[in-house]
Amino acid sequence: MRILVPGGAGYIGSHIVRELIDAGDLVVIIDNLETGHREAVHPKAKFYQGDIRNRDFVDRVLDQEKIEAVIHFAANSLVGESMVNPLKYYDNNLYGTKVLLESMVAHGVDKIVFSSTAATYGEPESIPILETDRTEPTNPYGETKLAMEKMMKWTGVAHGLRYVALRYFNACGAHESGELGEAHNPETHLIPLILQVPNGQRKAISIYGEDYHTKDGTCVRDYIHVTDLAQAHILAVKYLMEGGESNVFNLGNGVGFTVKEVIETARRVTGHPIPAEIAPRRGGDPARLIASSEKAQRVLGWKPEHGDLEEIIASAWKWHQAHPNGY
Repeated sequence: MRILVPGGAGYIGSHIVRELIDAGDLVVIIDNLETGHREAVHPKAKFYQGDIRNRDFVDRVLDQEKIEAVIHFAANSLVGESMVNPLKYYDNNLYGTKVLLESMVAHGVDKIVFSSTAATYGEPESIPILETDRTEPTNPYGETKLAMEKMMKWTGVAHGLRYVALRYFNACGAHESGELGEAHNPETHLIPLILQVPNGQRKAISIYGEDYHTKDGTCVRDYIHVTDLAQAHILAVKYLMEGGESNVFNLGNGVGFTVKEVIETARRVTGHPIPAEIAPRRGGDPARLIASSEKAQRVLGWKPEHGDLEEIIASAWKWHQAHPNGY
């Protein structure tokens, strides 16, 4: 199968590309390298550097490659940045997806798996979160991802496109080989920020708020290993190829850990004291996000295999020790 992966040089995208190639698929990557890394591109993938907002560029790729399905990662994804620069998110996430879908329709490519987010839910009404729960994002990042889902839905009504939106919870960890990992600039994700302390890159980790209604006052998140995410994408493509209808799935472990629990686990894994400092809350941060992934397990046959937090952090630590400055 020949699969187009916009954003395939990024953190999650590069892991999915590796799993696809290991499974025998042919992969074509589009990435503008704004946040992706040329070094993360698999040598067996065909790589086109360019922007999905450029219709001529996307058309040229689809003219040259006989694409059967798309796995779409090309988007900005920082909650804090989206709060201060929302129009950047509407431009890249929404306009970019609009151009990609236009080109797909024009070329008869009718299957897409899409990297969505738990941020589509906003502050949840109940835990664990179900796919049928209310969606009221508390930040522009989540708002644009939800709008991307709706864009695919209505494109499907008009043109027969079928899509799977995968709402990730907190992606984390690194490939078992130690060759792929998380390298963002600036870094905003909790686990790599924590690991910068034992790596000598910061003196302490900041905890943004300890007055939430949780067991220790810090935010609770559901951490899902990036390799488990990759397997879910492969299963989602298979689901669409076998005629599955458009659908939305949560991807998480169904277990929540507080920020303080994650820091304590990192102390055990690294053997470093990792000092922590309390800072004010960040805008747009819900107190608790924990997934129900029962639907993905039932419909896609997905089962996360790397749910142990120590294993997740150990895989990330292996990567960050070997790549303290990223790729």
